[in-house]
Amino acid sequence: MPAHEPHAPTETPCPGRFDGDAVVVTGSTRGIGEGVARRFAAEGAAVVITGRSEDTGEAVAESIREDGGDATFVRADMREPDDIAALMEATAEEYGGVDVLVNNAGVETYTGADEATIEDWEFVLETDFRSYWLCAKHAVEYMPAGGSILNMSSNHAFATTPSIFPYNAVKAGINGMTRAMALDLGPEIRVNTINPGWVEIDRTHESLDDEEYEHIESIHPVGRIGEPGDVAGVATFLASDDAAFVTGTHLVVDGGRSAVLQDNYLPDYAAE
Repeated sequence: MPAHEPHAPTETPCPGRFDGDAVVVTGSTRGIGEGVARRFAAEGAAVVITGRSEDTGEAVAESIREDGGDATFVRADMREPDDIAALMEATAEEYGGVDVLVNNAGVETYTGADEATIEDWEFVLETDFRSYWLCAKHAVEYMPAGGSILNMSSNHAFATTPSIFPYNAVKAGINGMTRAMALDLGPEIRVNTINPGWVEIDRTHESLDDEEYEHIESIHPVGRIGEPGDVAGVATFLASDDAAFVTGTHLVVDGGRSAVLQDNYLPDYAAE
């Protein structure tokens, strides 16, 4: 598999940067969301882990506490509006408010626009799009001035592949939602989008064999597939005061992949 040693999500935190802040990360029982939650905890935040799996979520929260962080698990299904409202209320009751919201939960279907069903449409839009709006809507009830909302999108918002509809359409929509939220919630609250590309998570290994994995690495100008820590570092930056003049925009985190026009002209970038 990867020729390089993975970077731990908490390898280069800024200790104390989020002391006293409460951070909700949706879809944080694994993958990118878990990495983002761990990074915020390493920088002093109290993090709320949330997802549908209570066993997995409690295990992540316990692991963060064992590492010296502050974490609580609140079960919530992002397709259930009542769960979302209860999640934000529970966070405010536990920590006094919601300082940062990271909308990360997401699902996808491997269907084309000509074959997707109403059920596919509702499954993706309710989880990946409607929940972002509802989480923000309820979070701002408890969010002080200076708060931050991060919407996790994808490089599929700009260029995509066949048969991943409506996921790709929704990811483009998230960028538009971010702009709308930034205008409506400013100046008290900043809202930005993160657009990751290939990231080293369980789903990556499930969808690629060794040869395919090596090929994907070789066509990234940085020479590797990303890791949750790559996205987590960007998330803590955008939520911090270092990004106080950044709102309503997006940041692509894809190892230069979106800069590529034709793969057959590329050298082999794979990290040695």
